[in-house]
Amino acid sequence: MFVPTSVSDGPRSVTAESARVLPRGVLPSFVLVTGLFFLWGVPNNLNDVLIRQFMKSFAISRFQAGLVQSAFYMGYFLLALPAGILMKRVGYKAGLLTGLILFASGCFLFLPAANSGQYSFFLIALFVVASGLAFLETASNPFIAQLGPTATSEQRLNLAQAFNPVGAICGVLAGTVFIFSGIELSRTQVAAMQAAGTYHAYLHSEVLRTVMPYVVLGCLALVWAVLIGLTRFPAFVQAREHASEVSGRWQDLLGKPHFLFAVLAEFMYVGSQVGTWSYFIQYAQDYAHTTEKVAGFLLTTTLGAFGIGRFAGAALMRRFAPSRLMTTYALINVALVLIGILDPGLVGLGAILLTSFFMSVMFPTIFAMGLKDLGPDTNIAGSFLVMSIVGGAVLTPLMGLLAEKSHSTAIAYLVPLTGFLAIAAYARYMTAYSRDRLVVSAFEI
Repeated sequence: MFVPTSVSDGPRSVTAESARVLPRGVLPSFVLVTGLFFLWGVPNNLNDVLIRQFMKSFAISRFQAGLVQSAFYMGYFLLALPAGILMKRVGYKAGLLTGLILFASGCFLFLPAANSGQYSFFLIALFVVASGLAFLETASNPFIAQLGPTATSEQRLNLAQAFNPVGAICGVLAGTVFIFSGIELSRTQVAAMQAAGTYHAYLHSEVLRTVMPYVVLGCLALVWAVLIGLTRFPAFVQAREHASEVSGRWQDLLGKPHFLFAVLAEFMYVGSQVGTWSYFIQYAQDYAHTTEKVAGFLLTTTLGAFGIGRFAGAALMRRFAPSRLMTTYALINVALVLIGILDPGLVGLGAILLTSFFMSVMFPTIFAMGLKDLGPDTNIAGSFLVMSIVGGAVLTPLMGLLAEKSHSTAIAYLVPLTGFLAIAAYARYMTAYSRDRLVVSAFEI
C-alpha cells in the first residue's frame, strides 16, 4: 500500500522503511489530519450532554431525546457514500474542505434553531453537522491508513484516533460547564413557575445555553479549512488517488468477506459506544443519585479512560497482534457490562465507566483491518465503513425504548453487551484471516 521513496539501498532499507509507522516526509500531513480527529470528537460527545439538556429544556422522553443521535448518525449514513464518490473523483483534500464547510454551517445553525425554540430545528442542525463529519471521517481514516506501510496501518490509525477522545473530553467539559446550568427543578417548583408564567422563559434560557459552544466550534472548523487548503499532501497519496479513479469498483467489495464483516462489526461498535455514553449520565443519576453536573464530570472521566486506552493500545500493538488484543478487550467489556446490568449502583457505574478504556482500540482497528488488501477499492470501502456509523442512530434509540419499556436504564445496556459479543467474533475471525494471509505469503515466496 505504501510506495517507498527510494529503493536504491537494497532490501534492508526497504524492510526498515516498511516497518515505520510514519515514513519520512509525511509528518506535517499526519499532524494536520490528526487534528481533525480531535475536532470531530467535540460534537460527537456534546451530543451526550445535549440529550440530557433537551430532555429538560423541551420536556421530552428518553426515546425522543435519543433522536439526537438518530439525526446525527443518519447524516453519516446518507453522506458517507457521496463523500467517497467525490473523493474518488477529486481527492482527499476536496473531501476534507467540503466536510469542514458543512460542519461549520451546521454549528452556526444552532443560533436560529435556539431562537425558534423548536426541537426539530436542532435535529436539522445536527444532521448538517454530521454530514460534514461524514466527509471528514470518510477522508481522514483511509488517508491515515494509507499514509505508510500496510503492516503498520492499525498502529498509525490508532495513534491518530488517540486524539479523538481528547476532543471528546473537551466536548463533554464544554457541555457540562457551559450548557448545564445546574438548575434541576422539582415538580413543585415547575408547577409554581407555570402558575407564575415564568416556566416558558426558563426553558428558553436553557435552550439558548447550547448555542455558544457550537458557534465557537464552527469558527474553529473554518480556520482548519484554511490550513488544509494551504497544505500540500504527499505525492504518493495523490498517485494512489489517481489509480483509484480508473480502477476501483464497489462491486468487488462483495467478494471480500473480511470487509463485509468489518462493516457489521463497525455498525455494532458505534451503536454500543454511542449508547453507552448517551445513557451514562442517566445511569449515574438513576443508580448513583448524582446531580447532572457530577454525572457530566463522571462522563468526562470515562472519556479520559478512553483516551488513555487509545495511546496504550497503539503501544501494545507493537507487541501484540491487533486482532488478538481486540478480542481480549471485547470479552472484558462483555464482563463489565454484565456487572453494570446485574449490579446497578456504584459498582455497576464503575464497571460501565471502565468499558471506555477497552472500547478505545475498536473503531480504528476494525476500520484498518477492514481496508486490508482492497487496493484501488480502499476509498469506496472507507465510505461504507463510515456509513456503518449509522449504528449509533439505530441502537441508541433502541436503548431508550428498552429503558422505557423495562423502567430500567441498566437493562438497556443489553444492547451494547450484544455489540461487544459481535466485535469479539469479528476479532477472532480476523486472527484466522491474518494467519491465512501469512501462510499464503510464505507459500508465494
